[in-house]
Amino acid sequence: MKATVYVTIKQNVLDPQGSAVEGALHSMGFDEVSKVRVGKYLEFDLNITDRAEAESRITTMCEKLLANTVIEDYRYELV
Repeated sequence: MKATVYVTIKQNVLDPQGSAVEGALHSMGFDEVSKVRVGKYLEFDLNITDRAEAESRITTMCEKLLANTVIEDYRYELV
């Protein structure tokens, strides 16, 4: 089973990296860009066939390592 995980900064948390990217884009003439948020994208294969078990394992991975749940949100897709 293939898993895709998206980790993003929570909306109420400042994103200095996003601000830096936005500033760089503006300095390059892309003034139409606003509210840039930077996150993480992960892809991996799971050697699990049971969907409920895969969801449980991914949730545990995200909460223990992949996302800092104090300041980040995560979501995932299974294929």
